[in-house]
Amino acid sequence: MTIKIEMLRCFCTVAQTGNLAEAADRLGRTQSAVSMTLKQLEDHLGKKLFEGERKNRLSTLGEQVFEMALKQTRQFDQTVQSIEAAADAAHGMIRIVSVPSVAALLFPSILEHMTCRFPGIKAELRDTDTQQVLDALTEGKADIGIASGYHPLNGVNVMPLFEDAFGLVCASDHPLITRPEPPSINDVVAGTFVRNALCDLIQTPRFLSAIETADVTIHNTHSLITMVQTGDWVTVLPQTVIQFIPESTAFRAISDLPDKRQVYLYVSERPRFKDLTDECSTFIQSHKISSGLES
Repeated sequence: MTIKIEMLRCFCTVAQTGNLAEAADRLGRTQSAVSMTLKQLEDHLGKKLFEGERKNRLSTLGEQVFEMALKQTRQFDQTVQSIEAAADAAHGMIRIVSVPSVAALLFPSILEHMTCRFPGIKAELRDTDTQQVLDALTEGKADIGIASGYHPLNGVNVMPLFEDAFGLVCASDHPLITRPEPPSINDVVAGTFVRNALCDLIQTPRFLSAIETADVTIHNTHSLITMVQTGDWVTVLPQTVIQFIPESTAFRAISDLPDKRQVYLYVSERPRFKDLTDECSTFIQSHKISSGLES
């Protein structure tokens, strides 16, 4: 017997719900069918994936299998969606993956331009972190990527897009915003500082040393902005964010933090629809001026 994707999906659903009845309801199958599928998987592996019969606690092997199986089922579903979209894209398709801070600025104008220029095309736009942007390109799941930092990839052309300075982001009425003199690194991290993934791009030793003791890290940009909106928390982000953060928050330069984030455009050398990819990449490079993305 070979392990099939639906066996992995069944296992993941039971692991997530913690019981057969709820899993069966989500999968649209009978409880006995779900139980039989799990048994087939465990028999094939020769070991139990759950501790006990209640299915609410994974075994050591179950925890490992769950992590890998969940990743594979999600990748499978994304692949199926891409295949179906490609088959339905009679006029072509463009797939773009970008870091969130740039996606929020460029996606609306890209979509408007490409749909007007090529009526009837399909567009798949996704925002995620830099590593997943790179993964999508190398796995052939994206034609164009926009990511922080320079990362050479085989079969992908990499071009500098823009750079922007890092600075303080917090509530607009926060003392570090309203006081006359600009804050220092020590001022920013002295209080309730929230670390985020983009902080890892900063190389200033004083900053790196200061954030080592940060207790809170938030990776999702939307959640991060929501947190600082409360007025109690501060973070450090690239200046680009000022174009989409709410009025209740503000950006301010940090006096002793000279670092800038470098943003690059990644374009596949072998996209399925080359004319669309070329047009889109050219538009992105020219549009950065009118979008105010230049430093």
